[in-house]
Amino acid sequence: MSTPRVKWACRRGMLELDVLFQPFVEQHYETLSHEDKALFVRLLECEDPELFAWFMGHEQCPDPQLAQMVVRVRGRAAP
Repeated sequence: MSTPRVKWACRRGMLELDVLFQPFVEQHYETLSHEDKALFVRLLECEDPELFAWFMGHEQCPDPQLAQMVVRVRGRAAP
């Protein structure tokens, strides 16, 4: 997926997710490996309620690779 499409996909229905995804994609997406870019895109294909639960720590993501990407995004979203 091209970078503009990824940026568009980062626009979510929840402000809490926008606040996490937008800075990550702007500051870090281009530095990811091809595999990690594909993993990030796969994360973006998940539903907002699932993403919210994973990023807020209410639930653990059942997919270990996606769970690791959640940790990376959350860790890099901090100022």
